[in-house]
Amino acid sequence: MAIDPGAEPVLGVTVPSPAEPTWWMGLGLITAQALTLRRRHAHPALVLLGTALAMPLGGLLGLGDAIGALSVAVILAAFTCGSQAVSRRQVPALVAAITLAAVGTAAAGQPLGSSVVQGLGIVLAPSVIAAWIRGRQDLASARREQQRARAGETEARIQSALDRERTDMARELHDIAAHHLSGMAVMTAAISTQIDTDPPAAKRAVQQVRDQCTDLLTDLRSLVGLLRETGAEPAALHTSPRGPESLAGIPQLVAGARATGAQVTLRVLPGTGELGRGIGPLAQLSGYRMVQESLANAALHAPGAACTVLVDDSAPTHLQVEVRNDPPSSPPRPGRTGGLGLVGMRERAELTSSRLHHGETSAGGWEVVLTISRQGRDRVAAP
Repeated sequence: MAIDPGAEPVLGVTVPSPAEPTWWMGLGLITAQALTLRRRHAHPALVLLGTALAMPLGGLLGLGDAIGALSVAVILAAFTCGSQAVSRRQVPALVAAITLAAVGTAAAGQPLGSSVVQGLGIVLAPSVIAAWIRGRQDLASARREQQRARAGETEARIQSALDRERTDMARELHDIAAHHLSGMAVMTAAISTQIDTDPPAAKRAVQQVRDQCTDLLTDLRSLVGLLRETGAEPAALHTSPRGPESLAGIPQLVAGARATGAQVTLRVLPGTGELGRGIGPLAQLSGYRMVQESLANAALHAPGAACTVLVDDSAPTHLQVEVRNDPPSSPPRPGRTGGLGLVGMRERAELTSSRLHHGETSAGGWEVVLTISRQGRDRVAAP
């Protein structure tokens, strides 16, 4: 077949020229679509229908192949509609827009099958792509929120752990200081009466006060050293110059109280074997601190009263520690108020699943009773 080189190519595209009224009517439709798109975020479904309605109008006006220019606004409106949450009200709008686009394309002279495919491509494809993008964005946002929530939870746990550590440190400092300072208060009161009547005894009491100060500083240094250690076994027994801070150290506590002039009696049942067998180190420290704090409270609130410490280690299931003092022989010093000693005892008891009882005795004194379960290890209560 011979080809005439001077013949003009035929493109097969029907487009109105600016000299024709159809061209200007098509420009008006495009302008109306552009104005309608300004409200696409507020009313996506209505804007989609409005822009799609311009396509069958353009086909009826005879735009021919130029009707493709009207599909640009429809594509943008469909993308905006798909980028938002699809509701039941938007599904009919999408179906109607696909129909309008297909009718407009068919009115422009395209075959019916091709018109339907183009309608789906103009409306459905952009909305599906926008919905997929929105889903990815929502997923990324959810992951960021989850990460922030996890970070907040971790921060809360760290802060809670720090608060517990501060509480433990404050409790230990309170117990150590209260024990030594109460003893020094008793001894200095005796010194004021002995300094003129019995100078040698006053000198011995001064030496005892000095020893108490030394022990207090040593205990505080030990506590600070434990706080500075890293990787240490948390259940390790504390030690002091008077012996281990465990049930085995209670006799040394009683001896120290006696050295201050207090009337303290120690009873241990059954009195043989290792004291506190089967009791974990945290529970033993709890019992030790209970006796230490109770003796300090007795010296402060019941000066001169006889005090009895009983360690009942005879039961196979539990061990019981009791500290009981008689009514005070002299009124306590004015200005004495309740501290945090009993609160610290109760917190330690709850931490090791022990039971604590305290209250006034029938004789007018005071008693503190701690019952510790006999286990192979500490039973730490859940926070």
